[in-house]
Amino acid sequence: MRKRFYVVTRDLHLYLGLFLSPFVLVFAVSVFYLVHASAGRSPEDTPKRVVVDLAISPELERLTGREQVAALRPVLSGLGVEGEVNFIRKIAKEHRLIVPVLVPGRETTVDLNLERRTAAVSVRETGLGDAIVHLHKMPGPHNVNMRGNSTYMKVWRWLADVSSYGLLFLTLSGLYLWIALRAERRIGLTLLSFGALSLFGLIYAVTL
Repeated sequence: MRKRFYVVTRDLHLYLGLFLSPFVLVFAVSVFYLVHASAGRSPEDTPKRVVVDLAISPELERLTGREQVAALRPVLSGLGVEGEVNFIRKIAKEHRLIVPVLVPGRETTVDLNLERRTAAVSVRETGLGDAIVHLHKMPGPHNVNMRGNSTYMKVWRWLADVSSYGLLFLTLSGLYLWIALRAERRIGLTLLSFGALSLFGLIYAVTL
């Protein structure tokens, strides 16, 4: 029974690790872009296109949160804009809503004039680096009443959860497999100790 448990744990450790490796790679590479971000050349916006005579619900200006996003979806789809609504900026005096819509590597800004029923749409290509940083940070703790309003972000949230639980399993199963191999216990204990010292040293340095 014990041998079978070891074999099953070893196989799960191996195959789950292979499945998770692309997601871990995305998170790892995105850290370099976050830590070593450079100013570089700013991405250029495409010329704005203006759409008139939109079908806009009169309730749209009074709604908030997910209800407002849901009411915006038909308008955005009519404009050919798909993706995650990042936030909605309301300019009450001018009866305008500024709506940035994101997909990895591209940001589309929709400037809605509710009174005139017009929209000015501009697209900005942000590139691969911004795309993986976007995936690293999203869905994130901000605007939780709105976050995850697009299909791709719902799928990415699920995959991020699977990756987190999978890494937890890989850590625990790795410790079990290490303990089960007597010949590796000494070197494993040494590396584990150095890792723990590095972690606590870093925490101490940050909290000073």
